[in-house]
Amino acid sequence: MIKNRNEILSFGDVKAKDIALKIAEYAIAKADPYRVVKESVRVEDGSIIVEGNTFELGGEVYVVAIGKASCPMAKAVEDLLEDRIGDGIAVTKYGYSMPLSRIEVIEAGHPIPDENSVRGAERALKIAKKVGREDLLIVLVSGGGSALFVMPEDGIGLEDKIRTNELLLKSGAKIHEINTVRKHISKVKGGKFVKGVKGTVLSLIISDVVGDNLEVIASGITARDPTTFEDAHRILKLYSIWNEIPESVRRHIELGMRGLKEETLKEDLKNVHNFLICSSKKVCEFALEKAEKLGYPAHIVTSTLEGEARHAGTVIASMVQEIWKNDRPFKKPSVLIFGGETTVTIAGKAGKGGPNQELALSSAKKISKLRGCCIASIDTDGTDGPTEVAGGIVDSYTAELLESKKIDIDEYLVDHNAYEALKIAKGLIYTGATMTNVNSLVIAVILA
Repeated sequence: MIKNRNEILSFGDVKAKDIALKIAEYAIAKADPYRVVKESVRVEDGSIIVEGNTFELGGEVYVVAIGKASCPMAKAVEDLLEDRIGDGIAVTKYGYSMPLSRIEVIEAGHPIPDENSVRGAERALKIAKKVGREDLLIVLVSGGGSALFVMPEDGIGLEDKIRTNELLLKSGAKIHEINTVRKHISKVKGGKFVKGVKGTVLSLIISDVVGDNLEVIASGITARDPTTFEDAHRILKLYSIWNEIPESVRRHIELGMRGLKEETLKEDLKNVHNFLICSSKKVCEFALEKAEKLGYPAHIVTSTLEGEARHAGTVIASMVQEIWKNDRPFKKPSVLIFGGETTVTIAGKAGKGGPNQELALSSAKKISKLRGCCIASIDTDGTDGPTEVAGGIVDSYTAELLESKKIDIDEYLVDHNAYEALKIAKGLIYTGATMTNVNSLVIAVILA
């Protein structure tokens, strides 16, 4: 999975880095979307059984898959249901498609939506309208769905939605805050997609958000939404972008606050059943399992890591330092596991990088000369921010190496240019598209 393993292991704390990479590869492989669908669903005696819940297959079956993991999830459903599927659509990120026999595939823009994001949503709505009372609609939801599944409200153009999305991504807003705004300028998010569906809806969800709130994952296309137009307005004000967003978006939100625009779904629908089948928590457990198989004491510190990436990196490095120097709170050797989603707030100059690269680079100085230590931070989808790499890895030699090359780590962090620094330190991690998205995974290895 890690394409540049040999380069990463060409110097430094090779043993520690090898352990971290093996743990990461195992955890991501275990979270394979095809695998988790097949483990969660079975078909027998004319019924489909999802995590112990039985639903009759009396009528037609339709499939709508949204997100970076939509193709392998859809492939699993095809293999389970075969010719029972009447129609279906899978909308995924460019480069993430795979051949399907009964379900159409559309590639679309991520993290910035494009015309194909709209085309996919239109196609999905047409399928949803075909679902009769005896029929079954299977919705497969995974990370990235918010950008890949787009239908702006009347009066809001795609360019206006894109501009709003860009401002939110750069503002440092948390994913649930970004999705609150997205839901209130969309015709399909916030449960609106399933409002008019007559038949039974089974939604299988792979979470890419901290806390696994169903209304946040892919902007909650099949879940009720507790947020309001007032919340969207408050968030845009909080991050000082209310006056920068397009006029059409401001006007829609203002009308919504006056009760003149449709709110998101506010009640649980009896015909809609949501199942969370994989999440950051599970990936951390997979990582723990692999570390213990390798013979190292391991600890899941949290599966809900949040905050500025560089600050998170400093905190994690501080824990590594405490264990290495003082054997507390755990004795070395130890493996620390973190799952979650950090953010990067762009306030000025923006170089090249992503949250995982920034987290890794920010930890390098604090673990400098702590021989036998490394910290790897990886986005499980294989793409960290707007780059082609999954994340970064540093060890006790990284800071010394960069210093010898006249690279000022703090300067590169201020310029959000972690990619270039890690490239010099042979600390970039390349996986390619993993076809899944279950938050980021951080692994710290502290050897004796």
